[in-house]
Amino acid sequence: MHALDILGDPVRRRILELLADGELAAGDVGRIVQAEFGISQPGVSQHLRVLRESGFATVRAEGTRRLYALDPEPLAEAAQWFTPFERFWAPRLDALGTELARGRRQRRLAASADPAPHPSEQEH
Repeated sequence: MHALDILGDPVRRRILELLADGELAAGDVGRIVQAEFGISQPGVSQHLRVLRESGFATVRAEGTRRLYALDPEPLAEAAQWFTPFERFWAPRLDALGTELARGRRQRRLAASADPAPHPSEQEH
């Protein structure tokens, strides 16, 4: 299965988002995903199996718990697939970054040029 097939499913993307914050027990993943997507525990287990078998997640046993973790290697490979297409959005993101920086600079300049006391500093 191609990496984009794996990432194309919103449930699997959500599981990867959860795992990006660190290792989670299968039960914890299941509770979150079941609540958000309304799927059964066997459905969550199927998604975890697909992620594990495709290399996006690893699993280890700790007592009776199965702990899942994100494996970033397949994500890096998927990101490489997008590289030829970055030219379509990279200039726009660069322009957005420039505008955000310009706005922060203007706010700093306006704040440093404002001689009026802060409202909490005014006498009543």
